[in-house]
Amino acid sequence: MILIMIPLGRFYLFIQAPAGKGKKLEIVELAKGTSLRSFAGVLESRGIVSSARLFALYARIKGGDARVKAGYYQLSDGMRPFEILDKMLAGDVYQRIFALPPGYSMYQVAEILEKHAIFRKEAFLAACRDRTLLDQLGIDGSSVEGYLFPGSYNILPGRTEHQVVREMVERQLKVLKSGYQARAEKAGLSLGKLLTLASMVEKEAVRAEEKPTIAAVFENRLKLRMRLQSDPTALYGIRAFAGKVSRQDILKPTPYNTYLIAGLPPGPIGNPGSDAIEAVLSHPTVPYLYFVARGDGSHQFSSDLTAHNAAVHKFLRSSTVSAEAP
Repeated sequence: MILIMIPLGRFYLFIQAPAGKGKKLEIVELAKGTSLRSFAGVLESRGIVSSARLFALYARIKGGDARVKAGYYQLSDGMRPFEILDKMLAGDVYQRIFALPPGYSMYQVAEILEKHAIFRKEAFLAACRDRTLLDQLGIDGSSVEGYLFPGSYNILPGRTEHQVVREMVERQLKVLKSGYQARAEKAGLSLGKLLTLASMVEKEAVRAEEKPTIAAVFENRLKLRMRLQSDPTALYGIRAFAGKVSRQDILKPTPYNTYLIAGLPPGPIGNPGSDAIEAVLSHPTVPYLYFVARGDGSHQFSSDLTAHNAAVHKFLRSSTVSAEAP
């Protein structure tokens, strides 16, 4: 009956013709409980469709009221109304996926988020250090470093840095409390120390199968009160760890540089994955106190300094790292 009141030609042209030339791109939310009539009004106000009334009518004819999926949609004024409705019926919602790789520090995460125009780097880092948020999450350290869960996130429009940081931390805490906290306490480790060790293992290891052995080397050195002398700690907060450090790097005084400080650094140097955490809690008993990169992603492990120096000469030759470096 309604269609009788509207010239069929005009209605057909509306369905087939876009409102513009595709220069306008909008992300529009269809919230749960929102009527298609209201949503159509938003689309018209943003220039995505030329007529809210005709779009609502078309959606009703297609049975869209009960079938469209709520969510955010990325729409263009170059899309024809039937394409817009098809997208909504299929639930083809807008996704802004961000992947946090195991081992990345919060500084690296901030840089990636800024590169993808999701957050500004400094704003994200400020959220990572926000004392009120840290207290709410039960983190004693000065930042959320180590507590960001490595995985994929869909960062929807409107979400704040604080909300995303909270989600990342809550996912990591859920894993820690369900699978590792009791075992860590039994081993005499707080969650902070567990994550600190695991973050060092994650940064040092290239091959997953070596993580337990590297964890064992760190424990052996701690028991003997040897400095851990881990290259990535010398660079933490200064620049990204790229597998190579200079003598200048290892002599630079920072709170995290385990060439210069005894014991563990004051906190994690990255956000470890589950296998690095597991390596700290269930590593084998080994005699090794040193390791050096072979150049192919693996390491040569040694029990004494003489053997280690020979390995350094063999694999690094004109090495720029300390002879006593793990």
